Amino acid sequence: MKNKGFTLIELLIVIALLGALAVGLLAAVDPFEQLKKGGDTSTRNTVSEFYNAAIRYYSSVNTFPWTADLATTQVYSLTSELTNIISAGELKTKFVELATSARLKKIYVTSTLGTTNSIAVCFMPESKSFQKDSNTMFSADGSTGTGCKSIGGATDCYWCVQ
Repeated sequence: MKNKGFTLIELLIVIALLGALAVGLLAAVDPFEQLKKGGDTSTRNTVSEFYNAAIRYYSSVNTFPWTADLATTQVYSLTSELTNIISAGELKTKFVELATSARLKKIYVTSTLGTTNSIAVCFMPESKSFQKDSNTMFSADGSTGTGCKSIGGATDCYWCVQ
């Protein structure tokens, strides 16, 4: 009677091959880049939510919640303005808690009041895919940047909604 099964050496070879494939897969997927991309996606959603809330607030009250021009101000620093937007029902009551203070510190708002009444909300992406995104072509104040990765340059630029 002959024994059926695999020898120890055959099993070790298969395990070594599976290990090599797993290492190759991890290198291809780049988990740190995926984490950065997830963070950038979350920040982009927060940027869009804040921008839309500010526009809705402006539509309701006919002014932004700030009383003077904003020159590249962190959203996190706009505590009374955030309170006004939340009180008006344009943002969730737990917006700051859900967005986290660390994320809000990465988001910058620039606004001019008067005849233009404009607003730009921006953040600097960390992931390579967001840095190359076609919307990553601005300075922190929302003006068009130059030499951005998205247009073939080497310097970092901001992803903005305006």
